[in-house]
This record gives sequence, structure tokens and C-alpha cells, in this order.
Amino acid sequence: MKITFISDTHGLHKKLEDLSGDMVIHAGDISNRGTSGEIVAFLNWFETLDFEFKVFIAGNHDFFLEQIHEYELEKLIPKNVIYLNDSGTTINNLKLWGSPIQPWFHNWAFNRSRGVEIKKHWDLIPSETDILITHGPPFKILDQTTSGDNVGCKDLLIKTKTVKPLIHVFGHIHEDYGIQELNGIQFINASVLNEKYEISNSPIQIIL
Repeated sequence: MKITFISDTHGLHKKLEDLSGDMVIHAGDISNRGTSGEIVAFLNWFETLDFEFKVFIAGNHDFFLEQIHEYELEKLIPKNVIYLNDSGTTINNLKLWGSPIQPWFHNWAFNRSRGVEIKKHWDLIPSETDILITHGPPFKILDQTTSGDNVGCKDLLIKTKTVKPLIHVFGHIHEDYGIQELNGIQFINASVLNEKYEISNSPIQIIL
């Protein structure tokens, strides 16, 4: 299966090129200001992509997805799109789990305080997870800002090392795009935008 990973499109999704494969996974920040109009515009585009499977999570910019009632959300998500929010799905025997939660970052969406509060979300991740999708990165893995700070989550790193998924994909820190392998896990920062919110990185494709 050929999987394409993207993240942090911030409303510039239509400018992306080279989108092909069997599955596309978006690791959050589908919008810029998190309005309902931006979210709907993304979903209208996402559902038309030529992939058999389309999966996404929200990010810290996607306020509308945090605020919307569950019954309204069910009507909003296209039938051929899978939205994960501290939840999982199985596709061709691959077990996926997605969460938009990240360590507290200004007053954005899906914030949780580091420590006990955020660990509750990571504790939900099943031990049998092949592809882990989070918006924020684990600590010291593709999480370095332009100022040199590592802003990832230590508790998420501990959980990922315990679960040992084949792939852990995220975004959030635009400037640390790339792939890093550690302990048999492929960590992917799939941010397609740079720190200036310009498209500068290509979608990342992996064959499983």
C-alpha cells in the first residue's frame, strides 16, 4: 500500500502537487483561522482526491472541529473520509489511531497541559497500533523550532516507544519537516508549509 502523508496545509491544500497513492493521511491544521467555511472548503477538496482511503485529524488551528457538536460533525464529514479524534480505524489490516491533542500552545485548539492532563489522551492509544497520527511531535524528534527549542511532548514519546507503531506521523512544527527512524519506528513530520506559511515541502510517501 502506497501512503501519502501531509500536514499543516492551512488552507493552501489546492496548491499541493504529486498527490497519489492508495491512502492519504493528513496530520492536522487543515485550516488557517479554524472557521467553518475553511473546514468545509478543505473537506470538499479532500473528498475528491483520487485515493481509496482518506484519513485526517484536526490541529491547533482547527477551532471549528473542537467546537462542533458530535451529531453535526457526523453530517459534516463526507462518507468517503475518515476523521479520527482520539479514535482509531482499521484499513487493510493496518490499525490507525489519531489524536489532535498537543501540549498547551498559546490559546489554540485541542490544547492540554503537559503531564497528567495530556497523558490521559496518550493512554488511550492501543498497544496494537501500526500508524499513529498526532498533530504535535514527540519530544526531541522533528520538534525543533527556529529558535532551537525542542517543543514536543515527553509523554507522547514514552507512549510511542511503548506501542512501537510502524509509523508515527505528525506536523505542527513546520520548520522540522522530514523523516527520522528510531527503534524501528519511522517518525514523519509531514508539514508541507515552512515557518513563513509558504508551501515548501513535498508530500511524503511510504510503501507498506
